[in-house]
Amino acid sequence: MTMQSATQHLSWTKPLTPPAVVLPLKTGIITGLLAIYSAAVGILKLFFERDVIVDTLTLGDLFLATLAACCGAYVWRKSTQAGHIRAAQAFAAGLIAGLILVGLVVAVTQLNLRWMFTALSADLSRTLTYKQGALAGSLMIIAASMSAALCGALLMSMSDSLRRSLLWSMACVLIAGVFQELIQISLRFGGAVAAIRELLYVWGGLTVQGAAIVFFFAFVVLQALDARKRRGAATTLKSPAPKARSQLASALLLIAVLIAFPLVAGSYIGQVMMLVSLFVLMGMGLNIEVGLAGLLDMGFVAFFAVGAYTIALLTADSEYALAQDTFLPSLNFWSALPFAVLAATLVGVLFGLPVLSVKGDYLAVATLGLGEIVRVLVISDAAKPVLGGAQGILQIPKPHIGSFELADPVSLFYLTLVFVLVAAYIAWRLEGSRLGRAWMAIRDDEDVAQALGINLVQSKLLAYGLGAAFAGLAGAIFATMLTSVYPHSFSLLISINVLALLIVGGMGSLPGVIVGAILLIGLPEVLREFDEYRYLFYGALLIVVMRVRPEGLWPSPQRKRELRAAEKG
Repeated sequence: MTMQSATQHLSWTKPLTPPAVVLPLKTGIITGLLAIYSAAVGILKLFFERDVIVDTLTLGDLFLATLAACCGAYVWRKSTQAGHIRAAQAFAAGLIAGLILVGLVVAVTQLNLRWMFTALSADLSRTLTYKQGALAGSLMIIAASMSAALCGALLMSMSDSLRRSLLWSMACVLIAGVFQELIQISLRFGGAVAAIRELLYVWGGLTVQGAAIVFFFAFVVLQALDARKRRGAATTLKSPAPKARSQLASALLLIAVLIAFPLVAGSYIGQVMMLVSLFVLMGMGLNIEVGLAGLLDMGFVAFFAVGAYTIALLTADSEYALAQDTFLPSLNFWSALPFAVLAATLVGVLFGLPVLSVKGDYLAVATLGLGEIVRVLVISDAAKPVLGGAQGILQIPKPHIGSFELADPVSLFYLTLVFVLVAAYIAWRLEGSRLGRAWMAIRDDEDVAQALGINLVQSKLLAYGLGAAFAGLAGAIFATMLTSVYPHSFSLLISINVLALLIVGGMGSLPGVIVGAILLIGLPEVLREFDEYRYLFYGALLIVVMRVRPEGLWPSPQRKRELRAAEKG
């Protein structure tokens, strides 16, 4: 045997390198521990109670399958081995995750763990084993975990176009199943609409036939859109006009959907959409401070409170209203709104003055302290004769347009939507203006910006003032929505939520603000039964975004360029 043939023989017979074994082992263990954690805290039990497909697939089944599929996809992506070895590694990772989950079933069956984890009950064990007994159910768990891991690896081996279409089609089925109550309410009309509802749903939810129809329709539409996008790529490179027209058409279509959907879905969805719109307004304001100017503001809720209390003092039929104690006339919403925005702007400028020379984490702590000062002052006995103290201010009138009162949530949503569109236009123009470029220069390096002739004091105060104006506008609408204001409605948690939606959506990105508000504000409101796990989902989503897409789900073009430059550098 020659030296070359001996070397080739050894290369085929030598064992796998340690990383090839460690990768599936580590990934499978982490996946299994995540499944155990979700079961221990009660999320899995709650998911098993919600059907995606009636009597066929629950949200808990889908959650476990998604964990295993992500496990297989991660192994396939990180492995450097050949294709068949990658598949074997994904298979092994799914096997390990399944065995760990089987270990949980055995522990729940043999031990009483409810003294520590109340969710680990015998009912959960029966659900996990598909009510087939310990042995048969355990084998089914392992088989399902390995199959899902292989499916995840198979998805990663596909082309980007096909994988994207499959994933979005499955997401459409998930949406159609989880939000079946809202969708059926929207399809409550007769004729062809009723026929579509009967084709997809029964009284309890989505059927197997309906899931197949939704998946197939979504897949065909997505493939057609992807083919059209590829055909139009060359035309777009030649001239930017088709791309601009496409973006305009998409924006007009989105506005049309926003206008029509609350009328169809009802007052509850209108109220949820209004709440999302309020956080979009605040997100645009904080995006000016954090996303553009780099000024981390944890006391942002104070501006929201100033707008709400200003509207209350100027319009309420209450003993605390200014019209009761002075010769000033009682104003309506439209007359008082400019004063609310102006008051919030002034407070924003005053907030900025003490922290002009503070940077980074110290700025966050300083603004947090300023926000807490405002909250304590509002709730204190010293300000009670003016602001009502803990009892707040009641009887704030609804806005009127002529003789029509904007009283129901849907009409108030339309009012908020108009303000959101105006604010979005202003924020977009500010971003591309000379002032916006000055903010971004300050965000990148204050010393260099000052050396280039940028007035740091003026630019920072404008960022605080304009960001506060957006929050004051949102606070004014919020007060009229509730017809009352209370100090406890303006907690630190609101500032955290607004900052979180910016991080998830993408710093410095107006579309990212909308995406973040929908995910972090809208979805928890629609899925009220999962509300107690909201902050757990917040934390998990933030970790995933920071690991997978640190620039956010919809980053700004400039942010994308900066990250690409950083990766190349």
